[in-house]
Amino acid sequence: MLRTERLSSAYEAAALRYLARSPYDNVFLAYLILFDVAPATRHAVYVVLDGDEVCGVAYFGRQVVLAADGNKAVIEALAKLGQRHRGERMLLGPRAIVLEYWQHVTSWHPAPRLVRERQYVMKVDRATLRPYDRSVVVRRARIDEWTAVADNSAMMIEQELDYDPRRASPEFTANVRAMIERGLWWVGESLGRLCFFCNVGPWSSETAQLQGIWTPSDLRGKGLATASLGAICDRLLSMSPTLSLYVNSFNTPAIALYERTGFTMVSEFATLLF
Repeated sequence: MLRTERLSSAYEAAALRYLARSPYDNVFLAYLILFDVAPATRHAVYVVLDGDEVCGVAYFGRQVVLAADGNKAVIEALAKLGQRHRGERMLLGPRAIVLEYWQHVTSWHPAPRLVRERQYVMKVDRATLRPYDRSVVVRRARIDEWTAVADNSAMMIEQELDYDPRRASPEFTANVRAMIERGLWWVGESLGRLCFFCNVGPWSSETAQLQGIWTPSDLRGKGLATASLGAICDRLLSMSPTLSLYVNSFNTPAIALYERTGFTMVSEFATLLF
């Protein structure tokens, strides 16, 4: 019989082995277990157990993130758990799992304000990374550039998720500054101007997830994004065996950029925003 428990040290190794079966889908959950020691985070991570075997993992925080291998009984167990943890802003994970979970919770859950029903999970490694134009300088963002980084990141979020995080999240700019200080924001620079932005999000031993990918609108169509992303991936692949990301299926310019860089699709996500 399945049971759910908060993650404890007794199940951490088993949970990580379970998540490693789909490393690109589950990098966020693996990152939380590996690196986030904040009590509030640890309190929000759960495992589904069949005996002593981990058969599902979920995080119930400001976002709900699911891993269940498509097992309907596991998804149902997580949905029952979800009734105790309300008020999230986002639900995301592998597409089939999210849509199945939503069927279980829709009778009591507030309706989403925005649905991204199909998002492509893509990855690149050293073997698939394509040659790139080396005309753009890429580097980690400097702290004195935090305003430009925050403004461009906010524009990306507003375009993708239909809200301005500077208004919705008072801590947004502080988080950007903290990520720059940790060396997680990368930029491309051409002719003295920042022409490309991205950051390293969650990572595990198998992959690092790229986020916040953005080119200012007036600099698009000039090859700057292709040159920047290729060079940044080249640098990051010396630190991680693969890189991954996810992108809305309707964002054809972004998908074309990722394919030019050497990314290939490995699975599909869905995201519901509340």
